[in-house]
Parts: sequence; structure tokens; C-alpha cells
Amino acid sequence: MSHLQLRELTVDIPGRGAGRPLSFGIEPGQVWGVLGPNGAGKTTLLHTLAGLRPPRAGQVWLDDRPLAGLPRRNVAQHLGLVFQERQDGFPATALETALIGRHPFLSSWQMESGADLSLARQALARLEVGHLEERLVNTLSGGERQRVAIATVLTQSPAIWLADEPTNHLDLHHQIAVMELLAGEAAAGKAVFMCLHDLNLAARWCDHILLLYPDGEACWGPAPQMLVPDALERLYGQRLATTELDGAPIFVPVR
Repeated sequence: MSHLQLRELTVDIPGRGAGRPLSFGIEPGQVWGVLGPNGAGKTTLLHTLAGLRPPRAGQVWLDDRPLAGLPRRNVAQHLGLVFQERQDGFPATALETALIGRHPFLSSWQMESGADLSLARQALARLEVGHLEERLVNTLSGGERQRVAIATVLTQSPAIWLADEPTNHLDLHHQIAVMELLAGEAAAGKAVFMCLHDLNLAARWCDHILLLYPDGEACWGPAPQMLVPDALERLYGQRLATTELDGAPIFVPVR
């Protein structure tokens, strides 16, 4: 299975110093959570890992090859990106949108096959939007559009998921369903690297954590070592109370 390596990587955030370079691997079977306040660079990091933005310094390697030197089609066959927000460039149904996930595997002007169609319908069904397959995406609610976006990456079936706030716009039931889906992808040998704002989702589902501080500092490691009140209170500038449920910590803001 594919793996992603950050080698002395510094993301390019205008007006901010270099901060601490990032050097670690995102391995098959891992679920990473990226935590930090607004403006810490979470989205910029994700876009840099996807090859959409050049780094200020350092490199991203995909399967022991520099990402920057790989054809975009090859990158898209291995990396799937769930955007935090998206713009619908042209009218498309939920099914047509999900089928975009198969485009990296098609040659120019090649039509989707019956197998591709089946994968897209299965993905929509798993996200509980199969009944909306003929609806135009721009007529859906925010939560429905988010689930279609995740179904599109599921149709793509990448070895590495890069997800920017995958639970954005989702109600509680669908938040848990999406986190279970991503955990299942990791259990099947995929790697998941996602930005989150919810500490409790990170504590429940992530086995590795990256903390991004507004000044460019960062620390990372296994979740139990990172999800400690001192580090998190400094990260968010917010006092926290903590308890435990089913072996996982729960964090509550304190006035």
C-alpha cells in the first residue's frame, strides 16, 4: 500500500516565519488527526501534501518518489482529497459527481464503465445519499453535499485519504458514520490524514496526532502522547476539563 513522507517540510504561509519543519511518515493503517486553531495552516498543509501548493522548503514523497515530479494522474490514483469547501463549476447530479472519482483511471475521452457506475452507486449508498443520485448537487443541503463529496473520494478508492474537516456540515449521526467509514478505510490498509476541529472526534478515532500552533511550531506522535490537557490548552488558548469514556479522553471547555 502507498505511504506519504514529509521530509523537512515547511508549508508556505504568507506573513509567517518558517516554524518547525515537519518530518514523519503517513503509513497504511494509520488515522492521523491534524489539530490547531484557525489560521494555523491545516488546510494549507493538506493542499501541500496533495501537490496543489508548493512547499516553502522540504519535500513530500509518495512511495519513495518526490511528489512534485509525478504526473498528476498518477498522484490522483493514490491520493484522494476531501475539500473543506467546494464550488460547483457546472451543473451535475450526485451520481455524475461521484463518478469523477473514477476519472484518474480513465484515458482521455474514455467513458465510465458499468463497473465504475456500480462503484459510484455503492459509495453514494454507503453515505446514505443513494436516493439523491439524480439530484443536482447545487440543490442539496450542505450536509448532503458533504456526503456526496466523501462518496466521490470513496469511488476513487485512494490508498491515502487527505480530508479537510470531513465532518463539516454533518449532523451527529452522519459525523459518526463518516468517522466509522474512515476508520474502516484505515483498517483495510488505507492511510487517513484529516484536519479536525472536534477534539473528541480526534480522541475517539485517531491513533496519531499533529498539533499545529499559530506561530508555526508543531509536534506530532501517537495520540495518547499528544492529547494531553497542557498541550491542548496551549494550542487553543482555552482551559479544558477532561474525563474518560470507553477508554478515550473527553475534553470540555471551561469558562
